[in-house]
Amino acid sequence: MRSIFTLLLIVLLASPVSAWDNKFEKEVKTETAAVKLVREVVRGGYDVVTTDELKKWIDDGKEMLIIDTMPFESSYKKAHVPGAAQFLFPIPDMNEWDSKETDGKSQQDYEALLGADKDKLIVVYCGFVKCTRSHNGAVWAKKLGYKNVYRYPGGIFAWKGADYEVGTVK
Repeated sequence: MRSIFTLLLIVLLASPVSAWDNKFEKEVKTETAAVKLVREVVRGGYDVVTTDELKKWIDDGKEMLIIDTMPFESSYKKAHVPGAAQFLFPIPDMNEWDSKETDGKSQQDYEALLGADKDKLIVVYCGFVKCTRSHNGAVWAKKLGYKNVYRYPGGIFAWKGADYEVGTVK
């Protein structure tokens, strides 16, 4: 009898009532993150690409430059989208170029990485949706006159979450 009571108590504690509350709270957090992302995209004037779309572009051999904006040692070296170049950007909005925030690299260094073709497809990413390093990288590409700029908001977390192969540096 005691085990039936214990089982009933467990079932009641795990009831949909608490799940509903949690579900609604999670939705508020999801909405907040989604609206923040949309506002960054609108403000930045770039487009976005999903994990599956980026993987298809890579698999199809689409010509593009992929830029990982995470720190080299603690992130890029350990895991990055295959073929991505690394260029550090800070998390807070970088409205003016600050070489201290870009690992000592200049605006000219970034433009050299992007190349002369202003119509080139450029995809910029960081760690995950809430990370704004990719926003800064995409905004600066747009500021420098590049027209075909995409932000990959899911970043390396979504890439790994989709179980796609990652690049590493030995």
